[in-house]
Amino acid sequence: MHTQLYIDGQWVDGIGKLPVYDPSDGSVIAEVALAGDAQCDAAISAADAAAKAWAKTAPRYRSEILRKAFELMTAENEVIAQLISRENGKAMPDARGEATYAAEFFRWFAEETVRTPGDFRKSPSGDKRILVSHEPIGLSILITPWNFPAGMATRKIGPAVAAGCTMVLKPAGETPLTAMYIVDLMERAGLPKGVLNLVLPEKTGPAISKMLHDPRVKNLSFTGSTEVGRILLKEAADRVIRCSMELGGNAQVVI
Repeated sequence: MHTQLYIDGQWVDGIGKLPVYDPSDGSVIAEVALAGDAQCDAAISAADAAAKAWAKTAPRYRSEILRKAFELMTAENEVIAQLISRENGKAMPDARGEATYAAEFFRWFAEETVRTPGDFRKSPSGDKRILVSHEPIGLSILITPWNFPAGMATRKIGPAVAAGCTMVLKPAGETPLTAMYIVDLMERAGLPKGVLNLVLPEKTGPAISKMLHDPRVKNLSFTGSTEVGRILLKEAADRVIRCSMELGGNAQVVI
C-alpha cells in the first residue's frame, strides 16, 4: 500500500505525515505524506512537461490504457473494496459496489476515447468549409471528496486520460489511500510518467489557490461542498479557468 506522493512517475516523500483513521474505531490505519509548495509545484511541472506529448498520442493508445485499468480494477475488486471500507467506513457490500462502479468509468471512457466528436459543414456564404475539432484542454486539477474515494477518482481520471489531458489529483485527506491505489493501478496499466500526479497539500486552501493562479493550469474538476465550490470558482475566475463542478449540500436529512 502506497502512502507517498506520486510525482512524475515516482513515489516521493513529502514534508510531513497525515494520519488516516478507521472511522469505526478511530484507530490510525496509515500515515500518508503531505505536500509542501515544492512538491505541489513539482507535480504541476511534471504534468506540464508531459502535456504536449500526451496530447498527441493516438486515441486508440489511450483507450487501451483505460481498458487495462478497467481490467485491473475488476480483478482487484476485493482489495479495493477492503481499502474503501477501512478508510471510508462503508460496509463491504457497499464498498464492493463502489469498486465495481468506479471501474466502469474506465471501461466507458476506454470506449468513448476512439469516438471523439467533430463536425464539418458548409459556411453560410457557401464558398467555405467549417471544421470543428475537439482538442485536449490541457493540465487539469482534480479534487475528489471523501464519500466516494474510488468512484470520484476514476470519474475524473477517466475522461482526462481519454481526452489527452495531464492531471494533478488532490484526494480528500480523510480517504487518500484508495486514490493512491488507483494511481498505482494506472501506472501498472501503462500510463506514462507525468500524466497523472497526486499531492496532498499540508495547507489545502493556499496550495489550491496557488495552483489555480499558475498559468500552466487550464482546467479544474471539483466534487465537494457548495461552500468550497464558490471559493474555487472565485479563484478560477481570475484566470478564467474552465471549471467542472459537482456540488453538494442540497440533500439534508434528519435521522
